[in-house]
Amino acid sequence: MDSRRPSFTITADGSYAAWLALSRATGGWFPERWTLGGPEPYAVPLPGSQPEEPDSEVLPLADGRVLIRRRVAERYALSLLYPTGPGTGELPLGAIECPYLSLLPPAPDGASAYALVHGDRTTTLWRVHGTTAGPELLARINGRCSGGAWLDREGRLLALDRELEGITKTVVVDLGRCGETSPLLQITDRSNDRLVLADPDSGLLLVRSDAPGQERLGWGVLGSSRPVRFPECLRQQGAAVTPFAAQPGQTLSPEGCAVAFRVDRESGTSVGVWRPAERQLRQFPGPQGWVAGAGLWTACGELRLPYATPHVSCGLARVRMPDPEEEQEPEPLPVTPRPVPLQQAPHARPSRMT
Repeated sequence: MDSRRPSFTITADGSYAAWLALSRATGGWFPERWTLGGPEPYAVPLPGSQPEEPDSEVLPLADGRVLIRRRVAERYALSLLYPTGPGTGELPLGAIECPYLSLLPPAPDGASAYALVHGDRTTTLWRVHGTTAGPELLARINGRCSGGAWLDREGRLLALDRELEGITKTVVVDLGRCGETSPLLQITDRSNDRLVLADPDSGLLLVRSDAPGQERLGWGVLGSSRPVRFPECLRQQGAAVTPFAAQPGQTLSPEGCAVAFRVDRESGTSVGVWRPAERQLRQFPGPQGWVAGAGLWTACGELRLPYATPHVSCGLARVRMPDPEEEQEPEPLPVTPRPVPLQQAPHARPSRMT
């Protein structure tokens, strides 16, 4: 996987994915939708009348359409793409004039789409699909926001990393209360605390913070009174460790929730799997052509990793994870190639979430 390639995004329910693929014939970029919910994955190209710019963003929806964000002069144009026989249909959604606009991760309902407009001192949150009258301004937030993680299955609570006065903290934006903003992470007063992954079912939160003296990965539980913990096994010497998927369906069982990591070393990239109840990060090679940093879990504990090679344009490797009490390594399944007691300041759940 070329690190310069645009990101591969999967819907919240795991049914579809989308990215910008590179045409071998023309060398240009085009949107491609992957169907992941059936017995075998397959890809549908959605090319336009001309190649896409590599900085365009795509977001799959649960109905199979793909939202695309393109820069056009001083504005960002938004459209829905869908297959129409041999061609690609396109439904314009409107445009926003701004310096920079980024799409947020897929919403839990699979039908709505959200974006951030970044300014020098403020960030605005927009609903760019799911309205009847074009893009809708939802909230204005002081500071520069980035990231984005949904904290519930209803799509009401959105966590953002906000940089304000040189310090980054995670805040919660409540879409049910007109974009009301409240703190989520504040491990120490001066630490930079970012949310890197959240699982709405178990409440497990993965955070990156410099509160221990250097930047470390830690974990906590939404609504818990216990401080963030920083496991030693998540600090890998000479490697960058980044979580990208959590096992769904682990209701009220955060310590048993499996998390998949991308582990980058000079020698290459591998897959890591960890549970809070364990004290080890299990590592194994990803499939050839793995779209590094992309994947999804099933509730029963199967990790699915998308890959693309010169011979297989759309593949999904399936890895069965052992029970937490078992000692054996993860078992690859056959693949069919087809198209913290620092300041004792835990992250508290906003009172409106109870």
